[in-house]
Amino acid sequence: MAKAGDVSERTIDYYTKLGLISPEKRTLKNYRLYSHETLLRLKRINDLKQEKYTLEEIRQTLDKWDAEPEINQVSDKLTYLELHMQQLEREVKELSPLLEKMKPGQASHLLLKLLPQGAACIEAIRLFLEQGPTI
Repeated sequence: MAKAGDVSERTIDYYTKLGLISPEKRTLKNYRLYSHETLLRLKRINDLKQEKYTLEEIRQTLDKWDAEPEINQVSDKLTYLELHMQQLEREVKELSPLLEKMKPGQASHLLLKLLPQGAACIEAIRLFLEQGPTI
């Protein structure tokens, strides 16, 4: 589980002790066995930790997802999209100084290549928000 989740064995032990994850069963030699769903949960925990959530905030988020299992799939996808958009924002900020050093024609050429994809992404988000429930 530690290797698959890209965390240390100590982290697995700690999360198990805190109740963030739990083994499905134990072997005769008392080894803990975890399911694929637990691995997905561990990846959610890691994603939330990367976004600087505390373990208590992560516990509350996981409890909320557990209480409403029918929205897990949508919630997971929205969380992924949110994390991905934040990553893209960081990458754009890293590129800004490089773009400023380019000749105007070079920068314009690069940005024009991205424009259709960016517009399509914005349109997809707009459609999604229009189809969703009113908030």
